[in-house]
Amino acid sequence: MKRMLFSAALVGAVGLGTVAALSQSADPYANNAAAGTMQFPLAAPQGYDTRSIDRAPPKAVNQGKFNDKTWKYGTAYDMATPAKIWNPVKLKMMQGGKVTGGTMNSSQDPSTYCAMANAGYDFIWVEHQHTARDWAATARMWAACPHAKAVPGVRVALADEREIQTATDSGALVIVVPTIRSYEEAIRARDYTFFPPLGKRSQGGGQAFSGAFWGGVPGGYRQTWNDNAVLILMIETLDGLKDADRIAKIPGVTAIFAASGDLANHTGYRPGEPDYERNINIVHDAAIKAGVRLCGPLAWRDRPDFTCFQAGSEMAAIATGVKQELGPLLDTQPVPEVGPFAKK
Repeated sequence: MKRMLFSAALVGAVGLGTVAALSQSADPYANNAAAGTMQFPLAAPQGYDTRSIDRAPPKAVNQGKFNDKTWKYGTAYDMATPAKIWNPVKLKMMQGGKVTGGTMNSSQDPSTYCAMANAGYDFIWVEHQHTARDWAATARMWAACPHAKAVPGVRVALADEREIQTATDSGALVIVVPTIRSYEEAIRARDYTFFPPLGKRSQGGGQAFSGAFWGGVPGGYRQTWNDNAVLILMIETLDGLKDADRIAKIPGVTAIFAASGDLANHTGYRPGEPDYERNINIVHDAAIKAGVRLCGPLAWRDRPDFTCFQAGSEMAAIATGVKQELGPLLDTQPVPEVGPFAKK
């Protein structure tokens, strides 16, 4: 009961922090004691066409006709020193270590999530591709223990701006995007994950910006996000294989994932068959050439060059833990002659 009350209190506190973060980032004049008296010396005069699409103000960096393709990005988010890596998963990947992700497949219970997150994995892969789970449930789970041993991660449904931005704004540090079928789709996944100038992520707030999550990281969340985010793209279709080399080389991609199950589904060959293994090796080769991490199922933890793995679900983890804990006492229940537990 105490744990539930603590989780509820933390979620409430995160909510209040989110409101504060939103008020600061969305309206910088919200706390101005003299509201309504701000001066805007470079604002367009009332009713006057400044022709800003054709010409820039004096001293502007970007002169001439406005051109989004040649725009020189400003220094508003520059840092005096290089960003420190505060995401343990990103750090471990940079060091070449083997990263494991536990899968939160069906449960929406914050206590179950926190148990998984403190069980020894590097991140928790909350499943959104093949479940009906909504984002509010995922945000509540992450809010219950944002600083657990395993960082918040998610497999989104697709390379969609709302999907990925909701994940990042809710606190995800590891973004897994499934069924990448083309270079263009991979670019969209990258763009929605990262802030400008690398990507196109909007800055609007969310619990990720709060002090309970990443608001207090050294250097600031917005300034250091692009250095700390982990983006994993799953290649599991024939058209994805065709573009694997280009996908792996996209700036911002941390790892590519050889999706063992769906590569069989989409190609018609089983693991161990030459055509199947060729497809896995296409993903392998793309990762090696691009210098990014290579991910696969936990069963491949001894396969050459694979350093990033998806482990089993919460139900599998519970069953495995109980089996290890009970040893020879596992499943030793007697079978009554009568009643619902009798042998059928």
